[in-house]
Amino acid sequence: MGGTVREATPQSPARVNACVISARAARDFGDGLVAILLPVYLTALGHSPAEIGLIATAALLGSSLLTIAIGFAGSRQDHRRLLLAAAGLMVATGIAFASVHDFAILMVIAFAGTANPSAGNVSIFVPLEHAVLTRQVADRDRTKLFARYSFVGAMAAAVGSLAAAGPDYLARAGLDQLVALKAMFIVYAGLGVVGAALYARIPRLPPAKDAPRAALGPSRRIVYKLTALFSLDAFSGGFVVPSLMALWLFERFDLSLSTAAVFFFWTSVASAFSFPVAVWISRRIGLVNTMVFTHIPASLCLVAAALSPSLELALGLLLARAFLNQMDVPTRSSYVMAVVSEPERPAAASFTSVPRGLASAGPPAITGAFFAAALYAWPLVIGAGLKITYDLLLLAMFRRTKPPEEQ
Repeated sequence: MGGTVREATPQSPARVNACVISARAARDFGDGLVAILLPVYLTALGHSPAEIGLIATAALLGSSLLTIAIGFAGSRQDHRRLLLAAAGLMVATGIAFASVHDFAILMVIAFAGTANPSAGNVSIFVPLEHAVLTRQVADRDRTKLFARYSFVGAMAAAVGSLAAAGPDYLARAGLDQLVALKAMFIVYAGLGVVGAALYARIPRLPPAKDAPRAALGPSRRIVYKLTALFSLDAFSGGFVVPSLMALWLFERFDLSLSTAAVFFFWTSVASAFSFPVAVWISRRIGLVNTMVFTHIPASLCLVAAALSPSLELALGLLLARAFLNQMDVPTRSSYVMAVVSEPERPAAASFTSVPRGLASAGPPAITGAFFAAALYAWPLVIGAGLKITYDLLLLAMFRRTKPPEEQ
């Protein structure tokens, strides 16, 4: 990088933000692609469902641990260098998955790599990108920037999910299916190269001069409280993850696979378009109020869908829930970055995102047991009730803790 890129010019923040958001689009496209193709690919390699489950667990656990580690390192290291290293790991992950068949080695690759079978936001990139974006924007524009960041990522992931049908089309054109699946992992690696090229365009971002030795300092108590609350939110969401909601629609209303795929694509689009609306609302009632007073109606829609007598009504309620339920995504990210000091931001982003992934791991098994007993409504009602409890606790504990732009 030359000195020109590092100079503080009026265009520098906009260029940095554009590079980070574009890199997220490439990464989330790849995550959306791999989340669907990974079990198909591992099955084609001859691995059993139990082995596929172990590989998925290793990937989720490894992603969580790497995200925590990068959060600690981010308070003391150049963010640009860490982002480039993470992009390099994404490239290596794609190439390794396309090259290796052995179960034990695949476990190691899954644990140490960046492939995320949930297509979620537990990622080594997230705490660094959050910290970089927050450094480039004024307080009053922070939530708007995070909404744009979340919108682009959600749309890219949705398109990546649709692109997962690529191997089927290639197989129909005469290409061997396994070769076509391997090609998709090379595409994933190529997206890592795109991300690295974009991160290379941002200036060096060394840690703040007053960075403490500890990753979390004066804001430790706030971060721990938010982490506990967000974990409760994730635990409740584990009862209604998309794969289980699809199963609920299959079992309850005999919905076809093709219709379900189209429906979940549109729920992703509805969620993405709710992010700019969340910005508009937050400027009028505040970040915490936006999180709470959009979440509660979403949970009520979920309860109503659980008790719905018809497929059409259930789909309508679930689509409304999709629009309301994700408005807390940009507002939550913005709020966490606002209430901690600059050196603590990478660690705060890690601590508040990783437990969400871990907390959501248990409830799907409980939901499966309810479904096996033909108690289809109970997991949805329980998940909605726990989410409302989280919302009320968040309001009670943080309604007086205001970000700078609301003070």
